[in-house]
Amino acid sequence: MNSVNFMEIETTDLTQRAPRVVKRQEDGLETTILEVGDVREIHLTAQPRPKEAAGETVSRLMDEVRAHRASVVWQEIFGSLDLHDEVRRAAGVGGEDGAWPIIHVEGAGCGEAPLAGMHVLAVAGVSVETIRLGSQPVGRAYADPWSRHVVLGNIVPEETDRPPAFQARRMFERLEAALRAAGLDMGHVARTWLFLDDILSWYGAFNAVRTEFFQERFVFERMVPASTGISGRNPAGAALMAAAWAVEPRHGACRLTELSSPHQCAATRYGSSFSRAVEHAVPGARRLWVSGTASIAPDGRSVRPGDMAGQIDLTMEVIEAILQSRGMGFEDASRVTAYFKDGSQTSPFRAWLDRRGLDGWPLVCTRADVCRDELLFEVELDALRAG
Repeated sequence: MNSVNFMEIETTDLTQRAPRVVKRQEDGLETTILEVGDVREIHLTAQPRPKEAAGETVSRLMDEVRAHRASVVWQEIFGSLDLHDEVRRAAGVGGEDGAWPIIHVEGAGCGEAPLAGMHVLAVAGVSVETIRLGSQPVGRAYADPWSRHVVLGNIVPEETDRPPAFQARRMFERLEAALRAAGLDMGHVARTWLFLDDILSWYGAFNAVRTEFFQERFVFERMVPASTGISGRNPAGAALMAAAWAVEPRHGACRLTELSSPHQCAATRYGSSFSRAVEHAVPGARRLWVSGTASIAPDGRSVRPGDMAGQIDLTMEVIEAILQSRGMGFEDASRVTAYFKDGSQTSPFRAWLDRRGLDGWPLVCTRADVCRDELLFEVELDALRAG
């Protein structure tokens, strides 16, 4: 367990109110609000209602953002790429506060809807800075009393006609350039999302590129980010697209900790350079990023091949153990994405949700290949807890 601690200055007067987490759920929209000082993080998950067009779903979500008088930091959309122009218009990208990147992943819903759903992070009570590479907005930054957050998205290589491994190297270099534009470096990155077109044909080559890049930047000596590596085409037609969340301490008592999994070995043991989870802790509040997790045994082997229900049960046991190791539970989830190799096989997961009473989870279910052909299911999860 690697930990980065910042405890060097007095912090007793930085915030007058203890952080708190507020949750709300309605049809097709789940909301989790983290209040830290005067800053409110609003985490929204929207799913299309029956017969609702994609643009209508986006408009409904953006109405909620405006109701909070908030600015969008992160917008992640899973759905047909044919919807890209429609969802951008509905989101108001390019408008008065429209300088945020959209992370649009080709990931249709597990039913008939071309839109699976979307996650949005918005903030209120604080100014938001737009991070650009040239004229392209690639991220946004904001600060609470304890940390400065830089959230990046839609990072793609420019040379989309080159081999995938070459594009992967260029993508990491552009990610680093975006961090530098925000005054940070790879050592500040707590979480990455990596969407690879045709992942099964080149995941090994991608891992080799990532490991080499991390070695050159001394990431393994600092903190290895939590991560998701999953299939997904992007609007640019690039071999891959990335998003990332980086954290810079503003004052003392901010801690970033790389976590192990009680039920799985370190992913680095089988050549994947990511940690199982990362915790961001400040006085009175903790955030947990749990990496994309699948049915993998403690020795790194895939298990329960061909058994969707079995893979779901094992995957969720692994995630629950990580949460419990930090005093959290499934009820603390603020954002969940479930990836299904076969979108027609969601019923075992729905049954699992029913058994656990998680009908109001902030969940998007989408179709995607996992990094190994025999793996049928993967879940990533963010969690927030005050106190």
